[in-house]
Amino acid sequence: METGSRGTRGIMGTTGSTESEPEPVWTGLPPGLLRMRRLLLVVWLVPLTLGTGLPLGLLAGPGWAAFALLPLALLLWGWPMLGRNWRSWRYAERADDLLISRGVLWREETVVPYGRMQLVEVTSGPVERHFGLASVQLHTAAAATDARIPGLDPAEAERLRDRLTELGEARSAGL
Repeated sequence: METGSRGTRGIMGTTGSTESEPEPVWTGLPPGLLRMRRLLLVVWLVPLTLGTGLPLGLLAGPGWAAFALLPLALLLWGWPMLGRNWRSWRYAERADDLLISRGVLWREETVVPYGRMQLVEVTSGPVERHFGLASVQLHTAAAATDARIPGLDPAEAERLRDRLTELGEARSAGL
């Protein structure tokens, strides 16, 4: 299923006819999440590079110090990959469900019906709080369908939690 353009497109029904259904309005994650992840990449890999290169260079010779290039190469590869991963995350609120889309190589789109939500919680660890971020965790009856939206602004996370809780209570009342 292609997800990216806005507007309308035809969706094939069971009879073969096309129905016009509005495309969901996708919301991406704030850039603070990308900054946080890139900083963590640097915080872990730069000391690893130095911690590998200096002892090997002093104790075993400069040839062995070349092994320090491995964490440096991982840093240079990981930097743009984090950007691609960050751009792939998005969510959309529809009338009856919440869509969460993510993934670069393997695209994954999760549809969480509001009536199936049992618990919606906002979490924020110490690093997330430092960057002014929070995550929304959605719990459903089936453990495999639990969904998470990371790196939201705390105000947006709380708004989303309140809205999803309200819609979930309204939709599950008929069950």
